[in-house]
Amino acid sequence: MTADVKKETLGFQTEAKQLLHLMIHSLYSNKEIFMRELISNSSDAIDKLRFAALADDTLLEGQGDYAIHIDLDKEANSITISDNGIGMDRDEVIENLGTIAKSGTASFLESLTGDERKDSQLIGQFGVGFYSGFIVADRVQVHTRKAGDSADSGVLWESSGEAEFSIESNLKETRGTSITLFLKKGCEEFADDFRVRSVIKKYSDHISVPVMMLKPPAPASEDDVSEADTKIEFESVNEASALWMRGRSEVKRDEYKAFYKHISHDYDDPLTWSHNKVEGKLEYTSLLYIPAKAPFDLWNREMSRGLKLYVQRTFIMDDAEQFLPLYLRFIKGVVDSNDLSLNVSREILQQDPAVESMRNALTKRVLDMLSKMAKAKKGNDYATFWKHFGTVLKEGPAEDTTNQVKIAKLLRFSTTHTDLEEQDQSLENYVVRMQEKQEKIYYVVAENFNTAKKSPHLEVFRKKGIEVLLLSDRVDDWLMNHLREFDGKQFQDVARGALDLAGDSEEEKEAQEALSKESEALVERVSKVLEARVSEVRATARLTDSAACLVVGDFDMGSQMRRIMEAAGQEMPESKPILEINPAHPLAEMLDQEPDEDRFESLANIIFDQATLVEGGQLDDPADYVARMNNLLVAMRQG
Repeated sequence: MTADVKKETLGFQTEAKQLLHLMIHSLYSNKEIFMRELISNSSDAIDKLRFAALADDTLLEGQGDYAIHIDLDKEANSITISDNGIGMDRDEVIENLGTIAKSGTASFLESLTGDERKDSQLIGQFGVGFYSGFIVADRVQVHTRKAGDSADSGVLWESSGEAEFSIESNLKETRGTSITLFLKKGCEEFADDFRVRSVIKKYSDHISVPVMMLKPPAPASEDDVSEADTKIEFESVNEASALWMRGRSEVKRDEYKAFYKHISHDYDDPLTWSHNKVEGKLEYTSLLYIPAKAPFDLWNREMSRGLKLYVQRTFIMDDAEQFLPLYLRFIKGVVDSNDLSLNVSREILQQDPAVESMRNALTKRVLDMLSKMAKAKKGNDYATFWKHFGTVLKEGPAEDTTNQVKIAKLLRFSTTHTDLEEQDQSLENYVVRMQEKQEKIYYVVAENFNTAKKSPHLEVFRKKGIEVLLLSDRVDDWLMNHLREFDGKQFQDVARGALDLAGDSEEEKEAQEALSKESEALVERVSKVLEARVSEVRATARLTDSAACLVVGDFDMGSQMRRIMEAAGQEMPESKPILEINPAHPLAEMLDQEPDEDRFESLANIIFDQATLVEGGQLDDPADYVARMNNLLVAMRQG
């Protein structure tokens, strides 16, 4: 790209227009947030150059000292933030500053609450930090040149934040990017040296790159030299050291919190963190954080995730996902290793045995952090964690069999012991409350909490005072397919297979056998009517209040998992449920005494459909069910 390219005026992408309007006209309550975002962007640009220079040191252009400079001009009412990082070429400027389709802007706009202060904190989390400059500026100018390109390849971008921006070639002797904000009326405070320094200390003290500002002149005296002899000196405003490489005793709690906000773009403090240095066969340092809230894209499996990876304090990559399993994707932090090659690549990371060892150790450390939080007697941090990340942690037993026992101890459930939707009961607590002769941990899976709580399968358990786990998260059926036992106790789905309660007396077993024998004729009649809809019909003693219930075969897929797979487009093999009838229920007695075969067929189908509905299932023919019900009601009135 040469300097003879003419100036162009281009339009912003549609979503960018919406965002810019929001920045300019709405988010005023926390104006200083722009400083954090722009300095973080400059730091990222320098990190990218450090990494690129590992393969091509000519990109440094003979200047390896990295820094971010802040220049204030009170007369022009402007502030300029400059870095000597990777920079951008013309196409990258248009892609990064003119369109924001990849930055999650639609999700950002949908997440706004109407509270200006809270909304402004969402900026960094959605990758739209650059546009925060328009909170304080009515005009923004970006002068940039990509490292390694010639001086006449510089690009000048400018916009007032409305519908369009201009871009032209402009000579730039040094690599990197300078962003000049021409401040709005009422934002003059950001051209004040003391104010800017305080904001940098607040948000960016632990950027590993020095943030330089003009050193204030010493107080004047009679012996001072002339103004012409005064030297211009810059000084670092921030700590500019790798916080994770300092000893734990040297770092204050507020410093840990500030660093978390820098790497995560999160406004809230983390729930907890773990700072650890490992020496021995492997040498590395890690600083891991557990956030207080889930990010907006937690369930997007293509989301950026992982730790910031450094090798011997040299930045390598932002989202090194190889160091933690997918079910811990919410963890933020940094890992710095002395045992990985500086020219490390993603392919090498996947094959390096040192990475596998570090992954195992870091996973164990996170689980230990969670265990410690769960055992804490004071505070409700673990309840907060579970509310936001519990469903993700439930993916663990299937993905990480090595740590399955540790993960199982961290799981929380609703149970019939409390009948509350809040998931606050551990498996360890359940086992302590088990009845003397109880050999299994019982659970029921349903589409939602109310359906689980009111499941007819619980009737006999309530009668006997046996506690049952109430599972209603979409991942629960999948979880229980992999979590087979806990503390030597097998898990048992109360809606699967024949019910065999240890502790049933001989009288109860004999009563069940007698019930089955007495109901043989009814069972046979219902089986003929419903042979196309069920695999089996049988009498049951598990029901006390309901007429019937559906049971899944021992080797069949659960209804919840089946619905999930079908919604994902998977073709499922045909599977029919088992219908269990309570012969003592008035409706079953009426069915047994019905001489008219047509009415018998209609009533049998109604009972089956009701059993389907109470399980949270969908009817194949709702209109047929309504017609049968209406005919039955009319017949009852006439009869």
